[in-house]
Amino acid sequence: MFNELAHAASPYLLQHKDNPVHWRLWGPAALAEAEAANKPILLSVGYAACHWCHVMAHESFEDPETAAVMNELFVNIKVDREERPDIDHIYMQALHAFGEQGGWPMTMFLTPRGEPFWGGTYFPKDARYGRPAFVTVLRSVARAFRDEQGKITENAEAVRRALGPMEPAPAGAAPLSLALADALAPKLALYVDPVDGGLRGAPKFPNPAIFEFLWRVGARLTDKPYRDLVRLTLTKMSEGGIYDHLGGGYARYSTDDRWLVPHFEKMLYDNAQILELLALAWRRFGDGLFKRRAYETVGWLEREMIRGGFCASLDADSEGVEGKFYVWTWQEIAAVLGEDDAAFFGTFYDATRAGNWSEGGHRVTILNRLPLKAPPTPEEEARLAPLRQKLFAAREQRVHPGLDDKIMADWNGLTIAALVNAATVFGEPRWIGLAARAYHYVVAHLQFEDADGARRLAHSARGGIVVKPGLALDHAAMARAALALYEARHRSGAALAPYDYLADAMAWAETIARHHIEPETGLVAMAADDANDIIIRLAPTADDAIPNAHSVTLGVLVRLAAATGAAKWRQRADALFAAVTPAVNANPIGHVGILNALDLYLRGREIVIAGRERQALYEAALAAPFDTRMVLDLDAAEALPPDHPAEGQIAAAGTAAAFVCCAGVCSLPVHDMAGLSALLAS
Repeated sequence: MFNELAHAASPYLLQHKDNPVHWRLWGPAALAEAEAANKPILLSVGYAACHWCHVMAHESFEDPETAAVMNELFVNIKVDREERPDIDHIYMQALHAFGEQGGWPMTMFLTPRGEPFWGGTYFPKDARYGRPAFVTVLRSVARAFRDEQGKITENAEAVRRALGPMEPAPAGAAPLSLALADALAPKLALYVDPVDGGLRGAPKFPNPAIFEFLWRVGARLTDKPYRDLVRLTLTKMSEGGIYDHLGGGYARYSTDDRWLVPHFEKMLYDNAQILELLALAWRRFGDGLFKRRAYETVGWLEREMIRGGFCASLDADSEGVEGKFYVWTWQEIAAVLGEDDAAFFGTFYDATRAGNWSEGGHRVTILNRLPLKAPPTPEEEARLAPLRQKLFAAREQRVHPGLDDKIMADWNGLTIAALVNAATVFGEPRWIGLAARAYHYVVAHLQFEDADGARRLAHSARGGIVVKPGLALDHAAMARAALALYEARHRSGAALAPYDYLADAMAWAETIARHHIEPETGLVAMAADDANDIIIRLAPTADDAIPNAHSVTLGVLVRLAAATGAAKWRQRADALFAAVTPAVNANPIGHVGILNALDLYLRGREIVIAGRERQALYEAALAAPFDTRMVLDLDAAEALPPDHPAEGQIAAAGTAAAFVCCAGVCSLPVHDMAGLSALLAS
């Protein structure tokens, strides 16, 4: 027996390749081994940037005595939740069915057939905090598996029933409407911290879908303070310790209730979604803070996260200590800046001799600007900028947190679209080129043709190892990215080579229809119908930190209908909205992502641009808020999709014209910037 993880591609799995545990890779061989030995399976799920995953690894998985018990009693399987989110979701739902809150590391106990019968999260090596010692848990579970088979079977069957398919939407159910969103908004607003933004209490997560929801409702109900709540949240996050004030980028969440003390890992998907909110908020409010944070975050992505495509995450730990790379003592700051400049810098970044956080028994500083009553003046900022750069240069000499450099289609799709969307707001066409390079890397390395000749995506790739078939969100997020690039393909300064982004979006939408839509319920299953190593296919609809495949797919279908004029995309959107209606009605607060897609569907505006001298109108259209606009830039009038509502007006385009269409009705053409601005403002 041996540890198989040296053969893995995932950085998280490779972190465990030297454990004395006989780890197995997930797959039929591991299940067959458990069947042959009639042993239960211990499934451990985590990810590379997870602090408590590291803690449990150091305490238990690196300990020879604990490993010996694991090897004796179980077939041990290690899974990277980012590499296999379908497996993670199945067993996390099972853990919830057992009445546990869930989280990572996730520790599940399975029958040899992969059926969960008990589980938990972090177990300490020695009993403490009311938690039993890990070895005690191992022996108790193994004894129950051996002596209480009836109870094990009963537990496994109960979970299987709980994970069973949803009932199809009842015929004749009332369709979703924006009235539901408008009624939800005041209830949701009560959960927002009126002082520090974010949802009340600790820990605080960015929750981009929730704040996008409030942003969209605020556009409809202009007399309500919903957009101000988004502004407050982004301001506090951007001044807090959750933001990296030297290197850019936001950490995954704050452990306290005011954004000071982050869980220091930086995730690609968080920063993609926050970047879009920063762009929308800057466009509306003009806060210089939002623009600076957007530029700094893109700078971080470009400097540290690109390896062809965008890498997944940066670890919370370095040298075995969480946050060590990011925090400072007063002596360290003064050694770099000198006492006078350190005192000046500390006034703005909460840096004092006393520190603001305890780490390992001593006081350190997490840089933040939360105590400031007013932002620095231009003169103060001019002095602060080189001081930040000096500290950044000094920090670069430290041991860096680990980089999880696997390239994932879904997270790359989110980031590519965010870069394009932010570029159109800030007037940064170079970001479109950056997005396009990552896009083509993903296509080159993760796209494949299946046995039927269909174009599909793998989920992730690293070190020449590709995890496929991809999941529904891989195809939806990359289709969204393709459509963003399609709309922005003619932006001057982006320097994009001719490429049919629209064809990619349609191909991947067809893959979702063929391999992910459940015929019984009409829902989008995470895993493809030809995935052969999972015990059940789930079709979750609720929001998570990573956008749900249903909301992203719906947005793609709406934009495809606008871009192509083909009725099938709108029909598919209608069918999918109908399929998710029971879940949304039952728990609207858990499905704001779908309500955001509904807002695009019902309020989105198609801006049609035509004429050989249209470039200025086209770029003005692109600069409109990307959350509710779809730009159709016609190389020729005859390129207008068949039966488009602008068909009757297109002949009057002349050398340059714009039409704004909504709900099947188009405006008269306008021929100059003032006319388009007036149309978009109406």
